[in-house]
Amino acid sequence: MTRIDAKFAALKEQGKKAFVAYVMAGDPDYETSLEVVKGLPGAGVDVIELGLPFTDPMADGPTIQAAGQRALDGGMTLQRTLDLARAFRETDDTTPIVLMGYYNPIYSRGVETFLADAKSAGIDGLIVVDLPPEEDEELCLPAQAAGLNFIRLATPTTDDNRLPRVLQNTSGFVYYVSITGITGAAEAQAADVGPEVARIKAATDLPVIVGFGINTPEKSRNIASVSDGAVVGSAIVSQIGSGKPVTEVLDFVKSLADGAHTA
Repeated sequence: MTRIDAKFAALKEQGKKAFVAYVMAGDPDYETSLEVVKGLPGAGVDVIELGLPFTDPMADGPTIQAAGQRALDGGMTLQRTLDLARAFRETDDTTPIVLMGYYNPIYSRGVETFLADAKSAGIDGLIVVDLPPEEDEELCLPAQAAGLNFIRLATPTTDDNRLPRVLQNTSGFVYYVSITGITGAAEAQAADVGPEVARIKAATDLPVIVGFGINTPEKSRNIASVSDGAVVGSAIVSQIGSGKPVTEVLDFVKSLADGAHTA
């Protein structure tokens, strides 16, 4: 059982919905980023999504693209991202970390080397947005063999014919993208999301967590009320990008987490 599996089992036992927070590793710099990540569990975050900076982030909107560029400009690399996770693990051995990004940096490092390094750094799961199910032998299956969850995205365009293929080798949880388009582009609506989550849950026992278009405590609560939890990324990254102190960023995160947890 991974930390992700254990976390969702504990939340289910408590009757609580999950709150997942995305931050870009190394944004705006390594030290500040580590301070934010270390503060997330205390702000109520159940699972941390750690963005891996990349030069061509095709699924990300302007906010997260800018965060990735700030991180890259500050010298952030795949190795330093793993170093950050390892530093977090020195004081927290229970909060799951999902590394979210694109395949190119992983491919460049070598899959076998990357998986060993990620595991030793304390990474629990991967979301690699540009690897479809047809490429499962490339990374998904080796990752699961190495003890890492491979989390797949389902979207409003994932129809009933496509859904079984998407779910086939998914583990940890299913990430439902509430809108069509890039991150931060529109607002999620519970009335639209609820039926889609129910459709996915009818096909899997995995938790279904909803992200994209959630930026207030009320929206976090509304989306969590029709799913197993909410993911917030762009709204948090925007706070970091505006230069707010870490304490203010974490206060904002806590308000979002409280929203999901009261659903």
